[in-house]
Amino acid sequence: MKFTEALKLAVGAILAHKLRSFLTLLGVIFGVATVIVVVALIEGFNSYVDEKIANIGTNAFSVQRFSIEDYSSVEALNSARRRNRDVTVEDLDALAAAGGEIRDAGGKSGTVSELKFEDTTLRNVRVNATTPNIADIEKIDSAEGRYFVNIEEQNRKYVCFIGPETSEKLFPRGSAVGQTIKIDGRPFQVIGVGKPLGSAFGQTRDMYAAIPLSTFLSIYGSRRSISISVTSVNSASYAAAIDEARTLMRVRRKLGPGDADNFGIVTPSAINELRDKIFGTVQIAAIGVTSISLVVGGIVIMNIMLVSVTERTKEIGIRKSIGARRSDILRQFLCESTMLALIGGSIGVGVAYTIAKSVDLLFSIPTSLPFLWVTIALVVSSGVGLVSGVYPAWRAAGLNPIDALRSE
Repeated sequence: MKFTEALKLAVGAILAHKLRSFLTLLGVIFGVATVIVVVALIEGFNSYVDEKIANIGTNAFSVQRFSIEDYSSVEALNSARRRNRDVTVEDLDALAAAGGEIRDAGGKSGTVSELKFEDTTLRNVRVNATTPNIADIEKIDSAEGRYFVNIEEQNRKYVCFIGPETSEKLFPRGSAVGQTIKIDGRPFQVIGVGKPLGSAFGQTRDMYAAIPLSTFLSIYGSRRSISISVTSVNSASYAAAIDEARTLMRVRRKLGPGDADNFGIVTPSAINELRDKIFGTVQIAAIGVTSISLVVGGIVIMNIMLVSVTERTKEIGIRKSIGARRSDILRQFLCESTMLALIGGSIGVGVAYTIAKSVDLLFSIPTSLPFLWVTIALVVSSGVGLVSGVYPAWRAAGLNPIDALRSE
């Protein structure tokens, strides 16, 4: 028997019992769809983290009060709170003036405030306080107007750069640039509006206001820790820049050779390591648990194939009596079980894609469906069908043609 003939027989058998075939496919459909949806959510989260890391800036790292390791446990965080000191503007100035492999350094802080324009009030809006060079370091683009500049930072000017959603809600019928809004009751002139960033995990990234760091500290108090974004001269000097920043901070804090850092240096690789440490195990466990449904789907296919062998015993006897070999019967039923699983896997991928896109659109939860995982899903579902069909196919191939012809 040619392989194409076996495929035709398999398609004919599947189409002969459409409802039964569809009900058989449900196990594989749900199994594949569940696995793919989980993968799409995890890959979407990974893509979101990669995007946020990319937004940190080229060849950039952060100096702040706590390190990634300080968040590894409650005990480690409590110990760091007692040991670590605030990162100050003086630390920022020292890093900015360090030279060497350090190209630039910018400061950041922030709070949540109330914004108001005339009769419109926005509560719990994120206020980012930054130095002007953060716009270059973190690639903040303006859709209208501009970001604030050094002279405004130095003179503690009451100017602000707002997000597009903030602009839309405060100024629905006109331009925000040049208008004056109140942040916690203080007047700020809007000098620019940022480009849309969209939403992530149901939270908008376009509702914010940015003000000069010096202005922020003069209003809310300078006795607070800031975060410092540092960039290296180039990618080759990245590690050297980190070493220089660590050495400078240790010297400023008079730490001895055996003393642990009482500050944190956060790099993109450290963020990735933390993500992989936390979500790597979760990913494996989630995919493993959801894959159980694929096993259930395989059991359903095996059960239906056994029923099919019983129903078609006389057909098998006729085929054997006119010259069909054991391998021909085996190939016929293996093709049928594999095709059942492959069709179910294909439908499951389609269902998963629809669900993932719906989740992305309705709940702003990022999803991503890599082609590699689609291929793996189809290969695995086909493999499940192949394995599930081995015993029924072997049983069919082993039937005695005379006994098979006698069956009713």
